[in-house]
Amino acid sequence: MEHGGVKLSRRRNATYKGRPQWKGLLFMLPSLLGVGIFVFLPFLDVIRRSFCEAVTGRFSGLENYRMVFENTAFRLAAQNTLRFVGICIPLLLALSLGAALLLYGQIKYRQALKSAFLLPMAIPVASVVLLWKVAFHSQGLLNGLFHSLNLTQVDWMNSSSAFWVLVFSYIWRNLGYDVILWLAGLASIPSSIYEAAKVDGAGSWQCFWRITLPNLLPSLFTIAVLSLLNSFKVFREAYLVAGDYPHESMYLLQHLFNNWYRDMAFDKMAAAAVVTGIVIFVLVCFLEKAWNVKEEER
Repeated sequence: MEHGGVKLSRRRNATYKGRPQWKGLLFMLPSLLGVGIFVFLPFLDVIRRSFCEAVTGRFSGLENYRMVFENTAFRLAAQNTLRFVGICIPLLLALSLGAALLLYGQIKYRQALKSAFLLPMAIPVASVVLLWKVAFHSQGLLNGLFHSLNLTQVDWMNSSSAFWVLVFSYIWRNLGYDVILWLAGLASIPSSIYEAAKVDGAGSWQCFWRITLPNLLPSLFTIAVLSLLNSFKVFREAYLVAGDYPHESMYLLQHLFNNWYRDMAFDKMAAAAVVTGIVIFVLVCFLEKAWNVKEEER
């Protein structure tokens, strides 16, 4: 019986290994077709248009790229966008990780706190815009508070403070989302590792530095990429509050693309979109490379 069972098991394994590998590809085919038709092919057309004139469609070489890089508005928008991403992503990752570590120990109130963190994402954009206007208007709540405390009032949306309002809005809306992702990563770490480390005399900081952080590296890559992509969605609130031409400190690439689309400058839009896509691709590859290096060091 045992000999026959071993033969049957081997036969099943051989049958399983002999199955065509293309069955997995068939399972993914609908998604691949959707991405190819609605994302990849349109972007190829954008690349083609970046080398052509908008009206005649005649090949113009690198002329569109030259106009984009010489455009003052593009340089301002690119500078503000890079500054926004460079400040917001590390700040959001650090704050969300700290909040997740604090929340992970609160077993009793964890579900209620998770819901509270996710509440900003559930608020409609129109409501967030109204909150912005009430809080940051020149005669809004914050300036009213400053006036009652005999402090200097700030014109938030028409000064350099507008950039920091944008940073605050992004972190406020995305903090809870990243906290949930960090919590999922923390939950995947076996508690037996911490118990063994504490038996060996490791303290809280050593456990965090030697156990928690190394095991959160896969989550770090995913959360960083998702946070980068979500940073481009803050344009909705900024546009509804400040319009087409906000203060120059919060004039982002999305404002520029919106204005060029309205002016039907499709050639410059295509060239700028290709440049932006290349920069985002390089940033994602850099994050993946850094993550792989850390994995090899482990």
